[in-house]
Amino acid sequence: MAGRFEPKGPVNLDPPKDDPISAEELAKADGTEGQKAYVAIKGKVYDVSGNKAYREGGSYHVFAGKDASRALAKTSTKPEDVRPEWQDLDDKEKQTLDDWNTFFSKRYNVVGVVQGATNLA
Repeated sequence: MAGRFEPKGPVNLDPPKDDPISAEELAKADGTEGQKAYVAIKGKVYDVSGNKAYREGGSYHVFAGKDASRALAKTSTKPEDVRPEWQDLDDKEKQTLDDWNTFFSKRYNVVGVVQGATNLA
């Protein structure tokens, strides 16, 4: 299913960056008060600023400014699930996380990697 995660329309993405992004810098990019909105998956930081769902009041705002790996794997929007640890999840959840990573990679620019991340794949 090659087209399974393809965007509905054309998306022009910049080459992925591997610049280190501190946890503090990530936390500031929470989509509030005009700030950028970043979401990290397995330590890879995506700029989701153009999607209002990640902005203040949006349905996915809980993920903004955080590594949301665990929550995405569990398809959860509970704040307590929004954390980077995913290694202890079952195979189905790990596959779901990989699917989300693919989904994001086809829609959003990679702006860096969380500095000191221990959840890279």
